[in-house]
Amino acid sequence: QVQLVESGGGLVQAGGSLRLSCVASGRTFESYAMGWFRQAPGKEREFVAAISWSGESTFYADSVKGRFTISRDNAKNTVYLQMNSLKSEDTAVYYCAARPIVTTEYDSWGQGTQVTVSS
Repeated sequence: QVQLVESGGGLVQAGGSLRLSCVASGRTFESYAMGWFRQAPGKEREFVAAISWSGESTFYADSVKGRFTISRDNAKNTVYLQMNSLKSEDTAVYYCAARPIVTTEYDSWGQGTQVTVSS
C-alpha cells in the first residue's frame, strides 16, 4: 500500500475553480493507477475520475465530464484534480485512492479534503 495525503480543498463560489492534489509515498508510484472519489453528506461514496499509471488514459463520471481534469506527475508522486465550473452539487469530501495496476481494487485511501461550493 501507499500513503496518500490530499490537499487543496476549500470554500468556493459556484462557477469557480479548485485544484486538488494528492501526494503518495511508500511504494513505487508508477505501479498504481490513481482515482478520485467523493462523498456528500448522507450519500454513498462515488467515483469521480481515474488515471492510468502512465497518465495516457483517463476516465470520468458523467457528472463531471468536461468540467474536471485528472492528471499526474510521476516525478513528484502526485495526482491532481482540476475542478472548473463548480456547482453546489459538487460539495463533498474528496478522496484520493490508489489501485495496484495488477488488481481491480483500490487498496489505499487518503484522509479526504472538504470541497464546499456555495450557490
